[in-house]
Amino acid sequence: MVERESGAIVYWAAWRSTSRLLAGARDGCELAVNVPVKAGLKKAGVLQARRHLFLCLGPDCCAPAAGEAVWDIIKRRVRETGIPVMRTKAACLRVCSGGPWLVVYPDGIWYGELTVERFERILQEHLIGGQPIAEWVAARNALDGCGTITE
Repeated sequence: MVERESGAIVYWAAWRSTSRLLAGARDGCELAVNVPVKAGLKKAGVLQARRHLFLCLGPDCCAPAAGEAVWDIIKRRVRETGIPVMRTKAACLRVCSGGPWLVVYPDGIWYGELTVERFERILQEHLIGGQPIAEWVAARNALDGCGTITE
């Protein structure tokens, strides 16, 4: 399929190229991407990750300094333990109070009022041990349409 306008050809070619990159190789787990992208995906732990941690750093749900302090501990402890998780810091998870917030996927567990001490227990019991800490779970939603908010 060839479009006559050069803009459409460029757009179609870019879409086609991107879809091939995202699709990856069909014969295994190796991604068919260029070298810098492949290095970035490897560094992020995309292929080995079993969970993905999202941390809201504020400023509306908590003081940014509190969020950054927890973030620093998350980075250090994940690295020290070697657990297969990805981590992402967010400026807002739209709760806007009771933070910092930590969301653990694919479990869909939402923890509020996160502190350095709370993260250590979450690390040991939930991320390593596989058992969410029920008394700290504010909500559950594994993105399956069956979410709940703790009363």
